[in-house]
Amino acid sequence: MESTDQMDHVYQQLSQFLKMHHKEFIDLWEEQIIVHNDKDDIDLIRRNGSIMYEFISKSFVKQLSDDQIQTLAYKIAKQRVDAEINIGEFVYNVNLGRSLIVKCANLSGIEIEKLQLIIDQINRRFDLFCYHAVSRYTELKDKKLQEQNLYISQTHKDRLAILGQMSSCFVHEFRNPLTSVMGFIKLLKDDYPKLPYLDIVSKELEELKFRITQFLHTSRMNTVNESKMGEITIKFILEEVLDFLYPSIIDGKIKVTTKIDPKIKIIGDQNELKQVFLNLLMNAVDAVREDEKQRKIGINTEVDSEHIKIVISNNGPTINADEVAYIFEPFYTTKKLGTGIGLFVCKNIIEKHNGKIHCLSNNDLTTFEITLPINKSVCEEMASPTK
Repeated sequence: MESTDQMDHVYQQLSQFLKMHHKEFIDLWEEQIIVHNDKDDIDLIRRNGSIMYEFISKSFVKQLSDDQIQTLAYKIAKQRVDAEINIGEFVYNVNLGRSLIVKCANLSGIEIEKLQLIIDQINRRFDLFCYHAVSRYTELKDKKLQEQNLYISQTHKDRLAILGQMSSCFVHEFRNPLTSVMGFIKLLKDDYPKLPYLDIVSKELEELKFRITQFLHTSRMNTVNESKMGEITIKFILEEVLDFLYPSIIDGKIKVTTKIDPKIKIIGDQNELKQVFLNLLMNAVDAVREDEKQRKIGINTEVDSEHIKIVISNNGPTINADEVAYIFEPFYTTKKLGTGIGLFVCKNIIEKHNGKIHCLSNNDLTTFEITLPINKSVCEEMASPTK
């Protein structure tokens, strides 16, 4: 084993040798590194390369702590993040410097046994530097992305709020004359029950009213005070929606199968939940009409001790995975003439009722599953034997 004095002499020899070949190293390193002239600060990269080279050179005669290596790594990592340099290019350039310094050390004339010890030390310093630099780079990059996402999210919310206020104003202006027209249509039906086309006009006006209600939900997202919470039988409101859609179902030659538990009750706003089921079933009708095969829509309920799951499925076109991920986002739609607010409203209404909604789609079926808490006291009372 070499004595301390002997190794100190070797370290001095290597340090002096590296110092003499400083400029040659930097020129050779700069020729081979990955840089982008249009966005990289070449002078800064050259200075950092020079700092790293001097750092390694001096470390043999002046013992440097791991904290000092970390400090340098953190400094350069921040510069790379600010310059938006790819981390792969950064690591490549650092390891290129490592290789060139090792080659330079091999030319120093130091005996091979002693040189191996020195190369091990060089590799350790570079490994530690890369570890701290990449860790810090990743940490800063993640933080930057989080700040950007927060800004985008807040900007999106602000725009939605403004759009909501504008929509609410416009919708109220539409709703008032619509209410009058619907009232007069009803009077005409009473006075002239055989007058043709009144049923069609009435149905179209009801659908227009439904769309307007969707916009109102989007613009103000009904508060708890505006909701009319009460006891609801799921089978009753689903059958009401199917009755309303009956002409469209017959016209589209659609086979609808149902398996709905008649006893299950929940607490909620009947009009809001009716809007959810109407929206989902209207979407299902539109979807199956796009195919010429036998058109099918299924409505099933599954119940456990705490929840009811309402499953609405159709055999229309598949919704791809990317679209499913965004299907409940506001103003995102898979329809050519869709508004992109229907499913957004559905999600908000279901969540307001302490439930969940999600979509599954494959080559056979597209399914929307809604889970809602049941009214256990009512269901238990109905299930108990009559005294």
